[in-house]
Amino acid sequence: MPELPEVEALRDFLATHLVGHRIARAQPVAISVLKTYDPPLAALDGRTVTGVGRYGKFLDLDADGLHLALHLARAGWLRWHDALPTAPPRPGKGPLALRVALEGGAGFDLTEAGTRKSLAAYLVHDPREVPGIARLGPDPLAPDFDRDRFAGLLAGERRQLKGALRDQSLIAGIGNAYSDEILHVARMSPFKQVDRLTDDEISTLYEAVRATLTDAVERSRGLAAGRLKAEKKSGMRVHGRTGEPCPVCGDTVREVSFADSSLQYCATCQTGGKTLADRRMSKLLK
Repeated sequence: MPELPEVEALRDFLATHLVGHRIARAQPVAISVLKTYDPPLAALDGRTVTGVGRYGKFLDLDADGLHLALHLARAGWLRWHDALPTAPPRPGKGPLALRVALEGGAGFDLTEAGTRKSLAAYLVHDPREVPGIARLGPDPLAPDFDRDRFAGLLAGERRQLKGALRDQSLIAGIGNAYSDEILHVARMSPFKQVDRLTDDEISTLYEAVRATLTDAVERSRGLAAGRLKAEKKSGMRVHGRTGEPCPVCGDTVREVSFADSSLQYCATCQTGGKTLADRRMSKLLK
């Protein structure tokens, strides 16, 4: 799933390629992608893109006051074309979900792999009309997101760190991958309880959040949309690297599997050498 750093890089890329250009047409290809109907998507035709923003994991294309908000979900992606195919897209054929064409022939496709269709597009007058945007917590890279604000968000939380970091209503933009990375940098167990953090540990976790996301954004800055996935994967320390050596201590990166996701961690760096129970395997062994 694209998270804050990749979506920020896409925002930067699209701002360069879209702002000042007129939309020729916006065409939904998959029935499931469009979540709003008023105004109709055809209202974008002929409008000029005046800005591209980001809200957590959402992209926001401002076209003369109408906002096309996009959420790529788990398996969605954006593919830029300097020259879009001339043949009209065929609904139900392949992963294509939405096409936005500019006057002059360039544009982009939104695609979604797999059968679980969660990619979403909303056309609204105000981004906060989108429920997912309206419920977002603060952006962790915002200038006013300081240590005290972070501590205030965690106050009263009675759950595990991994879940808290991934909660979009608490902090916007962090998902499964970067929560693993942040906790590795902070040298904390994903199962550590938030309400047991000391003041020093809150400071350490705050610095890990800012440093991890800032570094990832800087690595992705200026890359073409098609190269962002590879950059994300290559920059991971533990996420997606089960069985590989930890880049800090050399211990083997381990995994905990759940019904529809998994997390990766280093026992030496994060849990005092203790191997966390794999929930999926524990159920099988009962």
